[in-house]
Amino acid sequence: MKFALCNEVIRELSLAEQARFAAALGYDGLEIAPFTLDEKAPHEMDTQRIRTIRRKVEAEGLQVSGLHWLLVCPAGLSITDSNASVRRRTREVISGLVRLCAELGGRYLIHGSPQQRILMSDSDEAARTSALETLAFAADEARKSGVEYLLEPLSSDQTQFVNTVAEAAAIAEKIASPAFATMLDCCSGAKAETEPLADVLTEFLGSDLIRHVHVNDPNLRGPGQGELDFLPIIEALVACRYKGWIGVEPFDYVPDGRAVAARSIGTMKALLSSALRSHVL
Repeated sequence: MKFALCNEVIRELSLAEQARFAAALGYDGLEIAPFTLDEKAPHEMDTQRIRTIRRKVEAEGLQVSGLHWLLVCPAGLSITDSNASVRRRTREVISGLVRLCAELGGRYLIHGSPQQRILMSDSDEAARTSALETLAFAADEARKSGVEYLLEPLSSDQTQFVNTVAEAAAIAEKIASPAFATMLDCCSGAKAETEPLADVLTEFLGSDLIRHVHVNDPNLRGPGQGELDFLPIIEALVACRYKGWIGVEPFDYVPDGRAVAARSIGTMKALLSSALRSHVL
């Protein structure tokens, strides 16, 4: 398994500086939030500019692992809005971001974006249908570009639509695309799942429905800065022979982003070493 730093954690640095700093800490990649590349229309970036960004990251020995926090800009996007123009614009942005991910050499796009999947009520079936159709569209775009589109379950304090891995997995089974699956965000999962996160991983990694993990504490800080025990999570990944990416995605940077990035990778690598030793023994 490989570790990527979500780049908004150190967004005050230039992209080249982000890559250099992450590499020095021992990360393998950057997981990029598109709005950090272009605050207005990252989905419209031209190929030459994308190649320049990719070169800056790879020059430091890292990869762009994928994209997350997809629909922040431009404003007014939604997968649950039944308005035809909103649906069309949202799909245009998703298509452009899929292209961006592929041209950056990324493997996956993480669809979180809670504000862009709001339900007006739990019984809003039109909104759910709209979301399912747009996610199916995203899956097809991802398939054609050779990347994966992963629906992120988020806790109910952020959205009413898809709170657990089981809910996201059910959608993935309906869409039935090899390019569409789900993932586990530890912060949201610790709040929303009824089973231990290690058990959730074991269940859904076996069916290839979980293909990515975000590590963060329910207190919004990085691994090791809260009460969540990440060792069983890493042990489950080792036991299941997980070989994908783990994205370090804290939200509350205490004392600052660079310190959190450093503590997080140190914590995760120490836990991985411990889990590997236990697995061998």
